[in-house]
Amino acid sequence: MRFDDDASLDTSEVQDMRGGGGGGGIGGRVALGGGGLGVVGLVIYFLLSQFGGAPATQLAGGLGLGNLGSGQQIDNTSLSQTCKTGKDANRNKDCAVVAMINSIQDYWSGQLARSGQTYRQAPTKFFSGNVRTGCGNATSDTGPFYCPADKDVYIDLSFFNELKTRFGAQGGPFTEAYVLAHEYGHHVQNLLGTSRKGGGTGPTSGSVRLELQADCYAGVWANHATTTPSSSGKPLVADITKDDINRALDTASRIGDDYIQTKLGSGHVDQSQFTHGTSQQREKWFTTGFQTGDPTRCDTFGARTLG
Repeated sequence: MRFDDDASLDTSEVQDMRGGGGGGGIGGRVALGGGGLGVVGLVIYFLLSQFGGAPATQLAGGLGLGNLGSGQQIDNTSLSQTCKTGKDANRNKDCAVVAMINSIQDYWSGQLARSGQTYRQAPTKFFSGNVRTGCGNATSDTGPFYCPADKDVYIDLSFFNELKTRFGAQGGPFTEAYVLAHEYGHHVQNLLGTSRKGGGTGPTSGSVRLELQADCYAGVWANHATTTPSSSGKPLVADITKDDINRALDTASRIGDDYIQTKLGSGHVDQSQFTHGTSQQREKWFTTGFQTGDPTRCDTFGARTLG
């Protein structure tokens, strides 16, 4: 994944909340129970609490913003001075995160406008350890999530290292872009009113359909990323390779309900507890979005089968 050297970056779409205090209590259970929507969601919390293992807050940071530890905080003014163009994003992981978020929001802003609707920008908020949100308190073990109540995306960047160390994903910049695009897919669902259809557990539940649609929306953005202009008129993303897409699919295959239950959980698949879909389904719907580039092909709620 490569960014256009001359394209401008907008750091106002990123907010760093680390070191500013946060929530407490049972964390992820509150946030996700309060309506939060995540790429892996409650499953990490339950796995770590029931089967043991180091929580994400104890793992080395994987991406961006200087890999700062808990209790440390970056000066966003300094970030804005560092991350000005795509050239900065190509050489600095902090700036690459900003560029990804800019590109994703630029696409959906244009797409919704073409559909006669209005896109409301949502900041991505980085936190370390725990955070208070409009959906309740959350911990790093929740994984990245979108909170419909305050219309913000939240992520502890150590999750990207967790994907490699615990889930066995290949990782890489486009893996991170896929995760962020998935969360912004939830934001689009919230703006369109689709989020209210989600809920329940099971292989055909509203929760599964909502998550698979967010995967599909991530694929749609990936299809258009290299042609979506930024505010300066130039596309931020200059190149997405076949290897990038394969890495995104590899990640999707490792965060399916069935994979997590068998590899990281009890070793048995319990479809009644599905909330995100199988590995195969997650790969299928991301691929559908990427190959078609058409958000209307992401109608998981109208699909006869989910794959």
